[in-house]
Amino acid sequence: MPTTTEEPTGTLSGFLKWLGIVGAIGLLLFFRYYLATLADGGEVPFLKPFISEMTGAFGGGLLFFPVRWLTRRYPLNRPRRLAAYVAAMPVFSAAHTSLNWALRAMLFPLAGFGAYDYGIIPLRYAMELPGDVVVFWVMVVALYGARRLEAAREQEVRTAQLESSLARAELRSLRLQLQPHFLFNALNTISATMYDDPAAADEMLDRLSELLRASLRTAQTDEVPLRSELEVLDCYLAIMRARFGDRLRVELAVEPGVEDALVPSMILQPLVENAIRHGNVERAGSGHVTLRAARCDGGLRLVVEDDGPGSADGDDVLDKGLGLSATAERLQLLYGDAAGFEAGNVAAGGFRVTARLPFREPAS
Repeated sequence: MPTTTEEPTGTLSGFLKWLGIVGAIGLLLFFRYYLATLADGGEVPFLKPFISEMTGAFGGGLLFFPVRWLTRRYPLNRPRRLAAYVAAMPVFSAAHTSLNWALRAMLFPLAGFGAYDYGIIPLRYAMELPGDVVVFWVMVVALYGARRLEAAREQEVRTAQLESSLARAELRSLRLQLQPHFLFNALNTISATMYDDPAAADEMLDRLSELLRASLRTAQTDEVPLRSELEVLDCYLAIMRARFGDRLRVELAVEPGVEDALVPSMILQPLVENAIRHGNVERAGSGHVTLRAARCDGGLRLVVEDDGPGSADGDDVLDKGLGLSATAERLQLLYGDAAGFEAGNVAAGGFRVTARLPFREPAS
């Protein structure tokens, strides 16, 4: 069904372009001839050169289509095919001259100029040949140039599509890396709690199933509203609270009005998990994690900070943990230079991760 609506539209557009180009060429030739006659002090009826030049332009325009067929059927990628073009030149010229003669012989009487006199016909065919050879090769070169431009545009589109496909494949790969990584850590946490506090372990399993269901809902989505990410994070924090109880304090500071901002799916959980695993709550038995989300310089800034000892001097924190490195790569793939990612120690103590991304809301 789409082809039946698109093909007539494309044909009409192409015809209108052809008509505009041929008409413009005819008008330019007419003005040149008419003004040259006036400049020489001569007089000529306005309509006579108009008919002559417009028929010449439209005759050549009609012959554009067989020339286009020739360039497609016998592309000049082999030297021996040049013979076909050499043979086509006199045929093109003879056809153009014949069209001019026929059209003018028909239109001149209708315009009141009487029978059209094309002069001595054999000499006329010979006279028109040099000009028609130039027109023929201008068409050939223009067609090849247009084809090269079209091929270059198609290549750009294919390259862009390939890059987009590769980027999406890499994003999916990063998501697949994060999910088993998180699941292993969560199951390890539940296993460590099962014998000491079976009730807490049972609650953690319930929360884990909720988190997995929430994760499956966004499995094929690169971006989700921040409020959805906060709901997923709440499921994860419920697991951690079941394990640590009041020893884990998590502070959420979300600026009003940013809940609908689009963020990469599953971006908050690995950052908060990293803060819990490497902060004081794992090391000292109790700790504090802060998550802040706010507008900043026209974008959205996400900050996750813990009160732990931070990383050792000289450590490349992005190489040490899958969560941080995968998040940094996903931001780069999704937003390019419009995103930023920083991770490092805080001067007053602790470790801070900052992600900056464009502020965008879902299309309504």
